[in-house]
Amino acid sequence: MKKLFSDYAVLFLIAGIVILLDQLTKAVLRQNLMFGEIYHPELWISQYIRFIHLRNTAATNGMFQNMSGVLTVFPFVVAIVILYYFPRVPRRDWLIRLGLGLYLGGALGNLIDRLRQGYVTDFISVGYFPVFNLADACVSLGVVCLSVGLWLHEKAKKGSLNSRNETISPA
Repeated sequence: MKKLFSDYAVLFLIAGIVILLDQLTKAVLRQNLMFGEIYHPELWISQYIRFIHLRNTAATNGMFQNMSGVLTVFPFVVAIVILYYFPRVPRRDWLIRLGLGLYLGGALGNLIDRLRQGYVTDFISVGYFPVFNLADACVSLGVVCLSVGLWLHEKAKKGSLNSRNETISPA
């Protein structure tokens, strides 16, 4: 029981930090930029990054337009799957656990926007990449962490199997 509690504490800490930072950055943006307004920092980096206040009723890159029901239900399903799976991930697989926490926090951060406002606030514009927010970045980073973590886990498992086979097989 203690292990389960500490496992969930880690998950909720990671997701909670993501949600807090996501909601804080969106609130600051909404207070300082009117809808559609663009802020270009007066720095050399302004040609690469800018802030623009946008409302996104779709998913990433405008996919699933006019499907807000699906986009509202999906994070609940993801959360349930993560809550079920997280305690089963060995603690040594910290990259997988981090990825699950980032993904959960990002999904819930955008879900909060959808439930409160009916849309997600996006504001980070980098080059020609679609405008996104911190929750979107954490979902993407979570997927990268999960992918690398699972790859490392499989690689270690295969290495363990290969080393056992080498010691068992006759010379």
